[in-house]
Amino acid sequence: MHDLSNAVSPQTSMANTEEDPQIEVEESTEIKTKKHDSGARDLEKVTDYVEEKEISAQSIGDAMKAMSDRKTKERAKKQERERELAKVKINKEDVDLIVAEMEITRQIAERTLREHNGDVVEALVALTN
Repeated sequence: MHDLSNAVSPQTSMANTEEDPQIEVEESTEIKTKKHDSGARDLEKVTDYVEEKEISAQSIGDAMKAMSDRKTKERAKKQERERELAKVKINKEDVDLIVAEMEITRQIAERTLREHNGDVVEALVALTN
């Protein structure tokens, strides 16, 4: 007689082939879930770090005040420099000479002359360099 315990019927083999794709789908779902869980853990680490470094409203206010104070000081320093430059006497002929020779605007010529205390030679040297 034949041993039928190891024999596979056509219906059984059909059932096995139908289960194999289902098993593969379940395995791929498990792999995707593991990858997702790993990514979620990494994201959680990042958000934990950011939450630890929360910025208080007081520190933001202090930083803005410091920036405002610095800009105010810079503006005051610039205005003081402009007042000093306005006190410097310059000759109209010197300004005309610089405008004609360097082909620049009158405003730039006057500013350069004032920055060099009205000295035409120093102003021309500064403009050529």
